[in-house]
Amino acid sequence: MTVRVSLCNEVIRELPFGAQCEFAHKLGYDGLEIAPFTLREEPHLLEPGRRAEIRRAAAEAGIAITGLHYLMLTPKGLSITSTDAAQRARTIDVMHRLCDLAADLGAGLLVHGSPGQRQLQPGKEADGRKHGAGCFAAVAEAAERAGVVYCIEPLAAQETQFVTTLEEAAAIVRAINSPALRTMIDCS
Repeated sequence: MTVRVSLCNEVIRELPFGAQCEFAHKLGYDGLEIAPFTLREEPHLLEPGRRAEIRRAAAEAGIAITGLHYLMLTPKGLSITSTDAAQRARTIDVMHRLCDLAADLGAGLLVHGSPGQRQLQPGKEADGRKHGAGCFAAVAEAAERAGVVYCIEPLAAQETQFVTTLEEAAAIVRAINSPALRTMIDCS
C-alpha cells in the first residue's frame, strides 16, 4: 500500500494553481487535494482544456492530484438532504460531474464533507436522512463509471446533523454496497 501525504489546496488558494503545486512539492508533500470551489464558482463545469492545464501543472511540479474535498460549497443552493426534489436533482448532477472532474484531473477519490449541504430540516430529519442516502447511492454509480472512489466523511455534530459518526457512514456504505462508495476518517 502506498501512502501519500497531501496538502489541501484551500489553505494556499490565493496562489495561482501552478504555484500551489510547486509550493506543496517544495514542502515535501506528495500530493495536492483540491477543494473544487478554489477552481471557480461552478467547478463541475470546468472546461476540458482547463482540466488538462491543471493536470499538466501538477505533473510539471512533480506532485499528484490525489483527490477532491469540500465538494459542495459551490455552486450555491446544493443539498443532499433537502426535501425539494429539484434541488436534490441539481445536487446529484453536480456530484456526478465532480466524479468526472476528479477522473479528468487524475484524482482517485472524492471526500464528501460539505456540512452546510447536508443539514437536516427540523421536523423532517427522517426524510433528510433518506434523501441523503439516496444521493450517495446515485453518486456511487457515477463514481464507479468514472473509476473513482467517493468517500463519505463523518463530521462533528456541531457542523451537521447527518453522518456524524463513522458507524453512520459505514451503515450507508454497507446499505449501498458499491465498491466506489466508502467512508474515511479525517484526523483534524
